[in-house]
Amino acid sequence: MNKERTLWTLLIGALLIRLLSLGLYPLMDTTESRYGEMARMMVETGNWLTPLFDYGVPFWGKPPLFTWMSAASVELFGLSEFTLRLPHWVAGVLVVWAAAWFAKKNGYNPLVAAVVLSTTLVFSISAGAVMTDMALTVGLTLAMIGFYQCWRGETLWGYVGFAGLAIGLLAKGPVAIVLLGIAVFPWMVVQHGIIGAFVELWRRFPLIKGTLLMLAIALPWYIMAERATPGFIDYFIVGEHYKRFVEPGWTGDLYGSGHEEPKGKIWFFWLLAVLPWSIILPILMLVRAKFGWEQAKQNHGFTSFAIWWALSPLILFTMSSNILPTYVLPGTPAIGILLAIFWRKKDTIWLAIASLIVPVALIAATYMLATGKIADNSDKAIFETIDPNVRTFYVYPRSYSGQYYSNGQAKVFESDDQVKGLNEFYIISYKDRQRDFIPFKEKYDCSKQAVAESHDRMALLCKIKPSN
Repeated sequence: MNKERTLWTLLIGALLIRLLSLGLYPLMDTTESRYGEMARMMVETGNWLTPLFDYGVPFWGKPPLFTWMSAASVELFGLSEFTLRLPHWVAGVLVVWAAAWFAKKNGYNPLVAAVVLSTTLVFSISAGAVMTDMALTVGLTLAMIGFYQCWRGETLWGYVGFAGLAIGLLAKGPVAIVLLGIAVFPWMVVQHGIIGAFVELWRRFPLIKGTLLMLAIALPWYIMAERATPGFIDYFIVGEHYKRFVEPGWTGDLYGSGHEEPKGKIWFFWLLAVLPWSIILPILMLVRAKFGWEQAKQNHGFTSFAIWWALSPLILFTMSSNILPTYVLPGTPAIGILLAIFWRKKDTIWLAIASLIVPVALIAATYMLATGKIADNSDKAIFETIDPNVRTFYVYPRSYSGQYYSNGQAKVFESDDQVKGLNEFYIISYKDRQRDFIPFKEKYDCSKQAVAESHDRMALLCKIKPSN
């Protein structure tokens, strides 16, 4: 009973710490600010069909589920960092609950699975960050659980699995189906052989009806999005799901640039992102190999299923150069499940100590961000200082946080025509590129010192010189 109480305390504490941190620091450049601004514009414009990259500019890079989540929260509770992040925390709690339920359903301690998952570094950060990845993880988790339970003979769970794939399609696209396939098909081959895998897929799963359910949920948005902004399907399917994957530093990205990393680096990202469990789990599996083998012989392939689930993002992105650490997130629920499989009651003390690492680090990082002891990677400080009634311009590039914290009003300076009729305006550029300010100082009466600063940018107030 005391051990169970300890696990409950760790779980509730980890989730509450993340919840309480949501509104204590600015939206970060580039991802959070960009997606937060999309949600803000969705509410402002009333366009809930196509997320906007800027006014009049559709965002084709991702489906809209993550934007819908944040925008709905803003509609309900108002605009703030907390409300934009809240739905992603709720999604994280849902994933924790689902992983715990899945562990318990198959005979393992649900609290261990929940505690491990909620204290995994990448999961803790993502459960409360304005990103696409947690929504995808919800969908894939439901798909994986639905698949396994349907394989065990509970047919209705097959439909849950296909609904999960539909969520994945609306969260990040066909990659959800690819991740499921990478995880479950090799596992099915191990269980039934190559021919048997196809036979059992057809025999055990509602493939036709389930696929129709998935398409009924997800396909209407894709059709409407293409009709609203022709070209979306080609860019999203071909560009984002083929060229981004196979072309290092892909230059076709309309909204930034490809993330060029050495092939295979996803494994290094996994090692860091899944701390502390990326170190503990392999050691535990090695030390308790005999115990794990005994478990595997009697748990209907549950152990190997979790292993393939955990590995699926790593397998998919091993040969890709366009990767980010968050790409490992969809496999993290399986980490909690595997720890539950190899866990014994005597492990509670060391598990509790390991579970404190990420929450304590989160408290420290949030405190340092909130008190300014470390830079917060945002231009929020500038827009808290300057007069909101004075127009603001960036020397290219404009930051996403500047776009968000100016409510979309900060623009890139392109010509003198933009300041005609104004008495004064702000100009923003990088601190280490003060040469950018020289043309403005020559044409306009600009302040010699910055009137506002962020971690790496500064703003000058420029007044229009009176004409002779």
